[in-house]
Amino acid sequence: MADVKEIAIPVADPNDPYAIPAAMPSSADSAPRSFEVEMFPIPTRKQEDWRFTPVDRMSEFFNVFAPAATTTLDARYVDGSALDGAVTLEQAAMGEQESGSVSKPNDRVSAVEWNSSTSSWILHIRQDLDQPVLVRIEGNGLELDALHLVIVADDNVHADVIVEHAGDAKLAEGVEIVTGAYSHVSTTFIQEWSDQSKHVGNHRIRVGREATLRHAVVTLGGDVVRIRMDQDFAGSHGDLNMLGIYFVDPGQHIEHRTMVVHNEPECRSRVVYKGALSGKGAHSTWVGNALIQPTAPGTDSYELNRNLVLTPGAVADSEPNLEIENGNIVGAGHASSTGRFDDEELFYLQSRGISEQEARKLVVRGFFSELIEQIGIDQIAAHLMTVIDRRLAQGEDKPQVEEN
Repeated sequence: MADVKEIAIPVADPNDPYAIPAAMPSSADSAPRSFEVEMFPIPTRKQEDWRFTPVDRMSEFFNVFAPAATTTLDARYVDGSALDGAVTLEQAAMGEQESGSVSKPNDRVSAVEWNSSTSSWILHIRQDLDQPVLVRIEGNGLELDALHLVIVADDNVHADVIVEHAGDAKLAEGVEIVTGAYSHVSTTFIQEWSDQSKHVGNHRIRVGREATLRHAVVTLGGDVVRIRMDQDFAGSHGDLNMLGIYFVDPGQHIEHRTMVVHNEPECRSRVVYKGALSGKGAHSTWVGNALIQPTAPGTDSYELNRNLVLTPGAVADSEPNLEIENGNIVGAGHASSTGRFDDEELFYLQSRGISEQEARKLVVRGFFSELIEQIGIDQIAAHLMTVIDRRLAQGEDKPQVEEN
């Protein structure tokens, strides 16, 4: 009888599931990453990453274009004074200095932005700052444009950066954020575009070893705004807080996607996004992904999304996702909720002599106030509340537009 050979069946290593590709778990982080546009198919709503997105309203961003170069960028301290040696701002060719150093584009629109941009702005923070840096990005027309911004903070730096967007624009924007070891950095991105504007953004973030980053996104205007954020850690004991505020008016589509990758030990992340929607055709999308890799024991992760629907006809899509490939963690969880005004809360306020309109305003202000306080920058807190009040006052006066 001939010798019978035993067949060896590969078995995945629980400590390294990536060692055998066939046994590798599926992951929301499995999409290709490349600077080449053709690595990504043209987006359609049949694709998982685009199924909530009105792709027909943003198809101009799917192929490389010659930017109009009408979008301006200016940076100074929040009190209006010029930057000094503690912070520098300069332009560099794409791929030079720190541009392109944080991962690679992860979808077609971010690859298009990279290949369409002619240069990148490098904001380099070298010392502790006594006041925030204010970067103003102004749209001056509705021709297609591209802009790439890199924010670099050195080791041990404490700093706040505010990036404001306003005006008329059709902008493909790429942002890279690199924080050094032991740094404490806050970045706040505010979108107050005109009703005709479109904004497709991609933030690629790396948090340094034992560093803290508070990354806030506030979207309060624009016809179509889609911002994707991808993050990882450069070393152990990093701490990430991602905060989001959005207010969606009739006919607008506002979309935020977060991807937190825990790839280093004993790091912490918190993702909290809150949105309010008012009017027919108002549509918001939040997709939160958290991936805990085998290399990240001691992870502590949580993500939360809450939506407040103010009027009939608004739609909020909310999808939290959590993948755990490491059993040695402190904790991981997610939650999502969508609801309308609490009738009892409104009745209580009205019974105290407060008009219905004012009662609704107070409820919405309370809904957002906790996150605005967490952003922690006094210079913009009052402004954000004023803008939210203005949105509440004008929301129902806007044309009632159905989303395509």
